Amino acid sequence: MPRYDQAPVLVVGDVMLDRYWHGGTSRISPEAPVPVVKVEQIEDRPGGAANVALNIAALGAPALLVGVTGEDEAADSLTDSLAAAGVSAHFQRIDTQPTIVKLRVMSRHQQLLRMDFEEPFNTDAAALAVDVERLLDGVKVLVLSDYGKGALQNHQALVQLARAKGIPVLADPKGKDFSIYRGASLITPNLNEFETIVGHCDDEAELVAKGAKLMRELELGALLVTRGEHGMTLLRPDHAPLHLPARAREVFDVTGAGDTVISTLAASIAAGEELPQAVALANLAAGIVVGKLGTAAISAPELRRAVQREQGSERGVLGLEQLLVAIDDARAHGEKIVFTNGCFDILHAGHVTYLEQARAQGDRLVLAVNDDGSVSRLKGPGRPINSVDRRMAVLAGLGAVDWVVSFSEDTPENLLRAIQPDVLVKGGDYGIDQVVGADIVRAYGGEVRVLGLVENSSTTAIVEKIRSK
Repeated sequence: MPRYDQAPVLVVGDVMLDRYWHGGTSRISPEAPVPVVKVEQIEDRPGGAANVALNIAALGAPALLVGVTGEDEAADSLTDSLAAAGVSAHFQRIDTQPTIVKLRVMSRHQQLLRMDFEEPFNTDAAALAVDVERLLDGVKVLVLSDYGKGALQNHQALVQLARAKGIPVLADPKGKDFSIYRGASLITPNLNEFETIVGHCDDEAELVAKGAKLMRELELGALLVTRGEHGMTLLRPDHAPLHLPARAREVFDVTGAGDTVISTLAASIAAGEELPQAVALANLAAGIVVGKLGTAAISAPELRRAVQREQGSERGVLGLEQLLVAIDDARAHGEKIVFTNGCFDILHAGHVTYLEQARAQGDRLVLAVNDDGSVSRLKGPGRPINSVDRRMAVLAGLGAVDWVVSFSEDTPENLLRAIQPDVLVKGGDYGIDQVVGADIVRAYGGEVRVLGLVENSSTTAIVEKIRSK
C-alpha cells in the first residue's frame, strides 16, 4: 500500500450534492400509475469533484478542493460534509445561481426517480485560477474533475500552471472536445466518452491504435480508457498497452465509479507509485465501489483488504512487505496482533498446543520461523530436518496461525521492530526479561507473555528416538 498520508492532491472541478430520499413503497398513487414513497430518511453525499476529493481523503491522503457553488443550504451541506471528512474546500460562491443538486428517490435499494437541479455556472475563471495557483505549491498532483457544468472554463491555464511547477495533471474528461486537456499527464475517459472523440472501435487493436493517435495529437503523457465489465486499458507512448480485467464481484451501482478511479490514481501517483501500479490499485478500488449503493468513497482499509485478496495474503506464508500490509489492515479493523517465533523443525503436539495458546492472546497470530541457516547455527549439524519452506507450509495449515514469515538472523529482533506486535509470546520456563526482544516490545508499550511448556513434547527427543532405532 502506498503512503497516502504523504500524498497531497488538489482537485478542481464541478462540485455537486448527491441527495437521497429513502423510503418504503406499499401502494400506487390514485392520481397516476406511480408508486407512493413514504420518505423516512434524507441523506446528503458530496458528488462530482467533491466526491473525488472525498475519495482521496478516505484513502488517508491530504485532499484540497476548488469548485463553484451557490450561496444556499446545499452549499452549506457540502461544506460541512467535506470538512468532517478532512477535505480542505475552497468554494467560489455565486449568490445568483443554485448549487448543483442531484436528488434520487430510493426504495428498497432501488432508484425510482432522479431529479437534477442545475444551471451552468458563470464562473470567474481568473479568480479560480488564482486560487489554484496559490494551492499548487503544497500538492503533488492536480486533478481536473470535469462534468461540463461550468466550473472549469480555463483548462489550459490550469494545465500550464501545474506543468510549470512540475506537477502531474490528471483529467476526467467530458464533452466532444478533448483538445482542452492538451498536455495533461493522463486523461481517464470511459469507453463511450473515448469513442465520442475517436469513433467506434471494433476491437482492442483499433482502440489501441486510435488511442495512440489521440495521445500524439494532444501531447498526453498517458491515456486510461475505462471499459466497464471489460476492465481498463492503459496506453503510454513507447510502451505496450496494459489491459486489466474488471475486478467487481457483483455490480450493484456504477454511480461514482469514475470518481473512484481518478481519485485512487491521483493519490497513488502522489504517493510515488509508478503508473501501472497506480492503475492496478484504481482497478481494485473500482471493483469495490460498484458493489455499493450510490455515490460512495473507498477507505484505505477496504483497498488494503482488496490488495490482500489479490496477493493471496489474507492468511498463510507471506513476505515481510505483504505481512506489513496485512497487519496494517488488521489494525485498521481493531485487531490485536500476537507474535511468536521458533524453529518448529518437526511439528508435534506441544507445538500445536502452544500455538493455540498464543493465538488466544489476541486476534491475529504472526509466526516467525528461523530459516535453515539460523537453525543450523542454533541446533547444530544435521538440523533442520525439514527445510524452511516445508516447515512454513505445515505451520500455515494450522487453524491457530494467521501468517507465517521467515527470518535469517539468530533472533527475530529486526522483525519485531518492523511489525511492532501488541503481544510478544514465548513458551518456556524462563522469566519475561529473558525473552529475546522483550525490551523492544515493552519500549513501545507492547506486552510480553510467557506460556508454560507442554510436558513430554520435544523435537530433539523425537530426533534422538528415531536415531536410537
